[in-house]
Amino acid sequence: MALRLADGTAWSDALARAVAATPEAFGVEVTGVTTLHNLIEGDWRAVGHPAPVRTPVDNSVVINLSRLDADTARAAVAHAAAAHRAWARTPLGDRKARVCDAVDALTAHRDLLALLLVWEIGKPWRLACADVDRALDGVRWYVGEIDRMLADGREPLDGPVSNIASWNYPMSVLVHAELVQLLAGNAVIAKTPSQGGAVCLTVAHALMRRAGLPATLVSGGGEELSEVLVRAPEIGAVAFVGGRSNGGKVAAALLDSEKRHFIEQEGLNAWGIWNFSQWDLLAAHLKKGFEYGKQRCTAYPRFVVQRDLVDEFLDMYLPVVRSVRFGHPLAVGDDWTAGDPLPELDFGPLISAAKADELHRKVDEAVRGGAVPLHRGKLTGAPFLPGQDTSAYVAPSVLLAPPGRSRLMHAEPFGPVDTIVVVDTTDELLAAMNASNGALVASLACDDTDEAGKLAVDLQAFKVGINKPRSRGDRDEPFGGRGASWKGAFVGGDLLVQAVTVGGEGRLYGNFPDYNSYPAT
Repeated sequence: MALRLADGTAWSDALARAVAATPEAFGVEVTGVTTLHNLIEGDWRAVGHPAPVRTPVDNSVVINLSRLDADTARAAVAHAAAAHRAWARTPLGDRKARVCDAVDALTAHRDLLALLLVWEIGKPWRLACADVDRALDGVRWYVGEIDRMLADGREPLDGPVSNIASWNYPMSVLVHAELVQLLAGNAVIAKTPSQGGAVCLTVAHALMRRAGLPATLVSGGGEELSEVLVRAPEIGAVAFVGGRSNGGKVAAALLDSEKRHFIEQEGLNAWGIWNFSQWDLLAAHLKKGFEYGKQRCTAYPRFVVQRDLVDEFLDMYLPVVRSVRFGHPLAVGDDWTAGDPLPELDFGPLISAAKADELHRKVDEAVRGGAVPLHRGKLTGAPFLPGQDTSAYVAPSVLLAPPGRSRLMHAEPFGPVDTIVVVDTTDELLAAMNASNGALVASLACDDTDEAGKLAVDLQAFKVGINKPRSRGDRDEPFGGRGASWKGAFVGGDLLVQAVTVGGEGRLYGNFPDYNSYPAT
């Protein structure tokens, strides 16, 4: 049966709803494509060089992103610094009221924001809704807690917080962090991710601006804007979420400054299997782990398995991989009617055709080097529209024993590709799980929880789950990383507010040049 787009979900429908909701943020068409404005100096402005952005869903051009030059961005930062000084003097009660107004406006447009995420970054409907809901529910929690969090005399930073985030979670990470930073008394600056999420973020920031919040949203390449958004003297703190290559550049740019920062980078998060037998329990966790095609910083792409358990592990694991559902997030049958649920998928496309091609090359490289392909899925049979461009889609693959020289051995693949390493001793287990010089999370599957706890002490991960995965966490749960996966202050709960304020007693938790300090997790 041929599939079709669900009624009312075409990109033209989503964009028309976005323009109707926040017309001030959208500009004229260039070569038939609408152009986004930048939110600078307190207003939406038609400045910058238009550059087309494609959706990974079907590789079509969906919007023009106006890329700013460094001088325009520098003026925007200077204006944000002036707005910061005024906002920092605003009474907390007034800040809370304006943030609540913004959250109410975002809630009213929740389904639109989610649909934009489906098209812009390829999240299935359920996961896109969850990303928006996590952001809004999390900010509501902070609104209820912020008086306590600032009660020890903490004050806003000396300048606005500059947020440079990847495309994975535009709402639940980027917008959520900005709204909490605003609650704490800081103006905020955000850079639109180049790869996806621009329209969703534009609508969100238009609603935030209408609520009277001092927010700036700029678009452009890192080569043009990084120096301004990271090193400008007016910036009070830099928040970065992304890969180690770009994160390393940001960290290097901050070496000779005392600027507050929190730099979250991906690590090769591993799941160790040792003296374990609860396979049904593990299967449920691993199926959920494929959500969003493992394109997230807390995904588990590496399994380190005790040799005596490899056969039992594969008996459980391979059926899980084969059951994973992926395809066009909005493709439905002819019998679909308004009100019916949208497709229940584990993931849609990767963020771009280029990333899909890169992942294919990494898999082929590992296989040529000696890795054993235990499973290599196909796109055939997945739910796609007739004639659809599927260049950004990758089916799950599983490789046994990737060679030490392959990129998949030491770096997170950021896609539905898992690698399995076989070990004979606990020393080998720990070495294989610590192969990437630090991770955000790790897990151990072990029937003896005391033994697992002892092993966990030597893992280079900020959070370690025993017989369960660990995630970034919400609300009062702290988050950070060990080794190269994190630089600067940790975040989450009280730690996020402490990271964007000064005063109080004690040192910040985090990884700093002169000390490391870790909270209980």
